[in-house]
Amino acid sequence: MAGFDLLRHGDTGEASYRGQLDDALTAQGWAQLWQAVQGRQWQRIVTSPLQRCAAFARELATQREVPLAVAEGLAEYHFGHWQGVPIAQIAEQDGQALAAFWRDPWQNPPPAGETLSQFSARLHAALAAHAPAKDERVLVVTHGGAIRLLRCWAEGRSFADMAGIDVPHASFYRLPWPLPERSL
Repeated sequence: MAGFDLLRHGDTGEASYRGQLDDALTAQGWAQLWQAVQGRQWQRIVTSPLQRCAAFARELATQREVPLAVAEGLAEYHFGHWQGVPIAQIAEQDGQALAAFWRDPWQNPPPAGETLSQFSARLHAALAAHAPAKDERVLVVTHGGAIRLLRCWAEGRSFADMAGIDVPHASFYRLPWPLPERSL
């Protein structure tokens, strides 16, 4: 079955909604990623433009001598005013909005943040532009929010489940392609 191997970036040392802030990987983050890809092969690599994904993807593509594409649409979810703010601080200062976001992120985006409809559309467009040929292995280096949303879509889960899906740093998820039709 055609699909993508989604790989979340490694640790950045930050404990907040990072969103589209352009954080670098820590030494631990680099080590996590190199360990994760050992023994795996791909014909192409596609990456988010944010350096916590793109820096590793560039090095891996060079080392493995495979083509690399940077897809702007794979950038992490934009958390609006919450970007870079520790979650505990958001809970203290904007607890009702945070609870609403966790309960139903589709209807309750962060203040000045991206809607999940917008996020979903750009992720789908980015993946469609880099769709794998039959039996082609394509690695996509991306973010936790992207993987959570795509898992909900692929698994037929409610998007309200996103907050409860654990996506550790440097973890993989095999995403079938094309995604099943579903009403958003």
